[in-house]
Amino acid sequence: MSEFETGTDVMLARSEGRVAVLTFNRPDARNALHPETYKAFEKLLPQLADDPQVGALMLTGAGGAFCAGGDVKGMNARNSGGAPSAASLESNVDDLRQRQRTVSAALQNFPKVTVAAIDGAAAGAGLSIALACDLRVASPRAIFTTAFANVGFSGDFGGSWFLTQLVGAAKARELYLTADRFDASEALSLNVVNKVLEDEDFEAAAVAYTTRFAEGPLVAQRYIKENLNRALGSDLLTCLDAEAMAMSRCRSTDDHKEAVAAFIEKREPLFTGR
Repeated sequence: MSEFETGTDVMLARSEGRVAVLTFNRPDARNALHPETYKAFEKLLPQLADDPQVGALMLTGAGGAFCAGGDVKGMNARNSGGAPSAASLESNVDDLRQRQRTVSAALQNFPKVTVAAIDGAAAGAGLSIALACDLRVASPRAIFTTAFANVGFSGDFGGSWFLTQLVGAAKARELYLTADRFDASEALSLNVVNKVLEDEDFEAAAVAYTTRFAEGPLVAQRYIKENLNRALGSDLLTCLDAEAMAMSRCRSTDDHKEAVAAFIEKREPLFTGR
């Protein structure tokens, strides 16, 4: 195991084999987001995307929570200073736009598979960030809520978009407008999570789950992600043309040749990511 420099104590990063594990680390605040959290994402995601030793990324939280979203105590302290001016409103909009691109958009466009490992609460923007990952696994203790309506907010970090894609418009409206809590079992039935891991050591089980992708055909996985992202907003012919290009590129990879040979020889393939 080795560690990555995050530049802050509120986000930890380490490698477990070929899995980069990023950990929200404010357990005393249920890992609520902090300005330094965004800086850590901005620093780490490009670095890990380019690191040939990293095959997949796992995002989790310390101390029995995933991420509670915005820091409500911090919001109260800010609000006690009075209403924001027009100038500060414009600045806030620009700042949030940048943060959302640094985190949610960067996770969706990350060239390797991303997994959110959710143990405890995933609320508000914390849930939105989990939804920005490719896959989600949860412990039986996980609790989910959009939460925004409970504090008079409308939602950010793409949660409304991601949730609508996963559960459909009607259910997404219900979950946003009521802000009701739901557990891991319901999250699984709604397709909010892909799997509930019953293992006593949840984090180790989540790393093992992510390792499957970290040791997979990385070039093909990158193109699969691009194809699926494109399918959300493109017409069929555009998608067909892009699939033709990606398939042709995959055909020349060592991993494709190894997978075909392994299939013929009735053995497990050994991928190298090339």
